[in-house]
Amino acid sequence: MPKFIALLRGINVGKAKRVPMADLRTLMGDLGYTDVVTLLNSGNAVFSASRGTPPKHAADLAAAIFTKLKVEVPTIVLSATALAAVVSENPLAEGAQNHAQFLVVFGQEPASLKALDYLTPLLKPLERFVIGPHAAYLDCASGILNSKAGAALLTKRGPLVTTRNWATVLKLQALAQAK
Repeated sequence: MPKFIALLRGINVGKAKRVPMADLRTLMGDLGYTDVVTLLNSGNAVFSASRGTPPKHAADLAAAIFTKLKVEVPTIVLSATALAAVVSENPLAEGAQNHAQFLVVFGQEPASLKALDYLTPLLKPLERFVIGPHAAYLDCASGILNSKAGAALLTKRGPLVTTRNWATVLKLQALAQAK
């Protein structure tokens, strides 16, 4: 059965937009998803579904979270195959020294990634940014909090995207590859 990865944007940061992972797993099971596993407390889930597309799963999951938990959450879903492509196509992985300061940017639609070109003028020396076919990659060599581009990504402005650090992406890939 195909596996998918759900990425919820901006939940469980401070006291706003609280989505307990146990509730998320139950909600996803109620939607018919199986083998649901969450990672961390920041809105990452790996699941199986016998049918459906990533955009359909994203819409269904966001609607269910709003209906049942009363939280509006931008949601991106990608297939395990797409996540594998994100990992294998990463042009900056080799030079990324700190996986916690290396961000991968996911969008549901390719156009949302292309719209990230506004970040390029914000780059500081030693920072690197590339927009790929399945994700964008930002290496914040001096730290995310010291990066204007990193800060811009973490705000609500711009296209519907969400970020995960490289360490989390690799953990999600391992979960997606597990039997």
